[in-house]
Amino acid sequence: MSETYDLVVKGGRVVLPGGTVDCDVGVRDGLIAELGEIAPDKAGETLDAAGLTVLPGVIDSQVHFREPGMEHKEDLASGTAAAALGGVTSIFEMPNTKPPTTDAAALHDKLDRAKGRAWTDHAFFVGATADNLDQLPELERLPGVPGIKVFMGSSTGSLLVDEEELLAEIAHRTNRRFSVHAEDEARLRERLSIVRDHGATVELHPEWRDVTAATLATERICRLCRRHGGRVQVLHISTAEEMDILAQYKDVATVEVTPQHLTLAAPECYREHGSYAQMNPPIREARHRDGLWRALRRRIVDVIGSDHAPHAAEEKEAAYPATPSGIPGVQTLLPLMLDHVNAGRLSLEHLAELTAAGPARAFSVMRKGRIAVGYDADLALVDANATREITLDWLASKTGWSPFAGRTVTGWPVATVLRGQVVARDGALVGSPQGRPVGFLDTLRSGRP
Repeated sequence: MSETYDLVVKGGRVVLPGGTVDCDVGVRDGLIAELGEIAPDKAGETLDAAGLTVLPGVIDSQVHFREPGMEHKEDLASGTAAAALGGVTSIFEMPNTKPPTTDAAALHDKLDRAKGRAWTDHAFFVGATADNLDQLPELERLPGVPGIKVFMGSSTGSLLVDEEELLAEIAHRTNRRFSVHAEDEARLRERLSIVRDHGATVELHPEWRDVTAATLATERICRLCRRHGGRVQVLHISTAEEMDILAQYKDVATVEVTPQHLTLAAPECYREHGSYAQMNPPIREARHRDGLWRALRRRIVDVIGSDHAPHAAEEKEAAYPATPSGIPGVQTLLPLMLDHVNAGRLSLEHLAELTAAGPARAFSVMRKGRIAVGYDADLALVDANATREITLDWLASKTGWSPFAGRTVTGWPVATVLRGQVVARDGALVGSPQGRPVGFLDTLRSGRP
């Protein structure tokens, strides 16, 4: 009996691990079952991809969806809706919620909240604290956990871990790759007076949280990982100097950059957007942006993540430095990066590596990150030649704002397929939320002797 498929993505230009080819993608039981020319009568459903590029669905390994405790900023339903509309099929959510995700009960609460509400597959980081070090080896291996998150720089409550002895313990005790926000807390405290002076403006944000605060922390965590056998993902790198350091630690460190740091530059971004461009670590001057692109071209960068960090507009309108840091970005990640592809800054194949294969490799994700037989049928269909304006009415985040609103880009997500189900098409969600917890190779033996 001849093979039939639940879905055939027909006639697209498909970005495969070995290159980009014209072929159809046959899907059965949520998995990619065939790549090649597939007869029309073999498809239960056909998704016309003529004139489109088929990318592996984006794995956004750094988002803040604010649930529980801050649902006025975002929640799991609105955040994953924004993700799906932007071509993102899996998200890893951060632990700085209220309460923070620092134990199994808080993790299970988030997993329960996501059931029937998440438009994408999902996983939830567990935050390291001074009080849960003994539990980290068990917590990092729970199903639905991509790893441990460490805040070395200013954060909320107990999630700050800045003492070298504690950081060394985390590097020693964890078996999986853990993720780090690397800013030196002692230096941030020393320099706080820079922005506490009367009349301080947001343009001082990168002076307060300066290059040295970033390089001290990044060098420190990499050194400790090498000494104690740890593995680290250093998040949202913002300086050219850090990339020079990280190039020396590729045995223990993987590297993330954000579209914000690759696209914006100071002081222009603060003059145009004010505190709406404020994030940690800061957007810096153009030489740092150029340094990030240089590191990306040299393959020092492993992952592009959005660091989607929404806040209400009224919170952003407060007087600096009382304004919260963070920029929404999960839905604009792919349009911004496709625009950079169109400008010749990277190839489609490299984009797929950074947004799908890279995070899958860094976190040992099961059956995701590439278009290949046997993998989840997670796909982002994009029109690489379409010129569109990023508009507020397209954005699904609760924030209702973006520093990229009004920006015209070339390259646009047209449809998103999650495990063989079309969940977004032509700017609208399709069907009902289908998200499930992401699987990780490192959790397979969780709970076994």
